[in-house]
Amino acid sequence: MARERIVSAAEQATDAEQATGALRPVRIDEYVGQRDLIERIRIAIEAAKGRGEPMEHVLLHGPPGLGKTTLAHVIAAEMGTRAYVTSGPALTKAADLIGTLTKMEAHDVLFIDEIHRLPTAVEEYIYPAMEDFRIDFTVDSGMNSKVVTIGLRPFTLIGATTRSGLLTQALRSRFGIAHNLGFYPVTDIVAILARAAGLLRMDGIPASTLQSIAERSRGTPRVALRLLRRVRDFSAVRAAGRLDTRVVDDALALEGVDTLGLDELDRRYLRTLATTYEGGPAGLEAIAATIGEDALTLEDVVEPYLLQVGFLARTRQGRRLTHAAFRHVGIEPPARSEELFD
Repeated sequence: MARERIVSAAEQATDAEQATGALRPVRIDEYVGQRDLIERIRIAIEAAKGRGEPMEHVLLHGPPGLGKTTLAHVIAAEMGTRAYVTSGPALTKAADLIGTLTKMEAHDVLFIDEIHRLPTAVEEYIYPAMEDFRIDFTVDSGMNSKVVTIGLRPFTLIGATTRSGLLTQALRSRFGIAHNLGFYPVTDIVAILARAAGLLRMDGIPASTLQSIAERSRGTPRVALRLLRRVRDFSAVRAAGRLDTRVVDDALALEGVDTLGLDELDRRYLRTLATTYEGGPAGLEAIAATIGEDALTLEDVVEPYLLQVGFLARTRQGRRLTHAAFRHVGIEPPARSEELFD
């Protein structure tokens, strides 16, 4: 069985501490980063509480691991209500949605992850629920059919998606607040790690160690916290409790993570494009077939970070490497690349 990527933003079994809330911020004042969004949320919460109404529906889109689920719990805590968490693929039929909505109390929060994967039949029930806090469904069929309306307590829907382009316009337009979450700067990741280190009882961890971990986190808090736990374990077992940058280097080298946060799959992608395809341009399907990975995995999991750090360019002709990518993998660019990458 292939080992899970430690630098993947997808949740893993090793995220149990984070998933249970041990490392998540609870209140909005504890939330680090995404300042524009947090300010908008803060204003919306205060206004809603002042009117005694539920907060507006919120749509959060962006790469995984950036705190969308955490923010849903924070909003619920600030509103003094409860958060119900589900996902688009889990709501396979209307009864699944109706069962959740009818048990919610006033002003509760319903968080739907991967909302772009809601079945069409279920999505149609979302519209009146969001706008009028009711659900209409048809009983029987033909001449005996009748519409039954179920009233709902006012609630806030928070939808999260990594592919906002797949949302229907009808659904997107019903959210009062829509915001794209971007990757976090290193300074924000350091602040997140400092708070987590305290909760994990990693006393006296040097600022240089936090900086070193943050620089390998791919701008993603979930990845940063995962790397921090791996460093903690390595320090306890192999380094007599030391937490200097040398320990970070050794611990993450064991995990295959280099100084920029790239793992073996990232480097294999770069080496394949650099050698087999001479830096490109090359099609994604061809690269995937050469590596032996799924094309969708490369597009969603590998390429976003390579684009972010300036190692990859997407063109009409296909994928191309930059000179920085060649230098990182230690391969001399082909002579013809001068005109392609300068």
